[in-house]
Amino acid sequence: MIVGIDEVGRGAWAGPLVVGAVLLGGVEIVGLTDSKKLTKVQREMLDLEIRQKAMAVGLGWVSARQIDAIGLSSALKLASKRAIAHIRHDYKEIIIDGTFNFLGDSRVTVLKKADLLVPSVSAASIVAKVARDNYMKHLDGVFPKYKFKSHVGYGTAGHRKAITEHGVSSLHRLTYAPLQPYVSKKMNALTEIEKAARITTREIGDAGEDEAARYLQKKGHRIVARNWRTKYCEIDIISRVGGTVYFTEVKYRKNDAQGGGVAAITPKKQKQMRFAAEFFAAQQNIDNDMRLAVADIFGTPPQLKAFLELN
Repeated sequence: MIVGIDEVGRGAWAGPLVVGAVLLGGVEIVGLTDSKKLTKVQREMLDLEIRQKAMAVGLGWVSARQIDAIGLSSALKLASKRAIAHIRHDYKEIIIDGTFNFLGDSRVTVLKKADLLVPSVSAASIVAKVARDNYMKHLDGVFPKYKFKSHVGYGTAGHRKAITEHGVSSLHRLTYAPLQPYVSKKMNALTEIEKAARITTREIGDAGEDEAARYLQKKGHRIVARNWRTKYCEIDIISRVGGTVYFTEVKYRKNDAQGGGVAAITPKKQKQMRFAAEFFAAQQNIDNDMRLAVADIFGTPPQLKAFLELN
């Protein structure tokens, strides 16, 4: 019953700091190691297996603006606390990769190269890496001139060139020394690219549905339709796996303190979902096994907390 903790994004010039926390609870997963030693495909496959089999998985996010405001050490502490808050099971020990106890908990052991030596820490490094990489991939579409997908915010030559040409954005950590020459330019006005890239509430909701769709696809689902609606009803995601068709409602909350999204699926809402599923089946001449489900999504960037089939 060991909780492993590891961070991703400490040295990046842009984007959030992400800390992963995983309680495997005795589960054995083949292939766990430091996320940096795995290919993208290997990480994504292991990420799915970890989320399916681990007793608990938590992610703690701290934005670039928060890092600038409180400093990197405080940001690591905050992200670690946010990650461990998702571990709602009893555990005996916390092992943090590195040399510093960010949590100040008496149960903490710090260990260099723990992401190579301790399976739960390896798992934490993988889920944090996959989550952050996916978020930076999403931002690549929002801020295309920076090409975040290729360098995920780290100080590569290409990233440096983009900053030289376009200045810094709200995603950049302005307290980092390499970005200091651009701070005054940033303070004068928002760059045109940033003005054009402000994320709307609708886009945040779409990102939540994207996260739910990715989860379903990793589970082997083929997405049949998204945001299917008629005058009478609507369904967020319709997917098929094997001979079963799933009708999934995506419930998004800005933060985990707003209560469970699953709780919003009242008996009345389930009745509406059932009607929508039957309506879709009648339109498409479907006679397969049909299931109702809910994806509980929270946070910015969106994270999947739970996926549950409904009775």
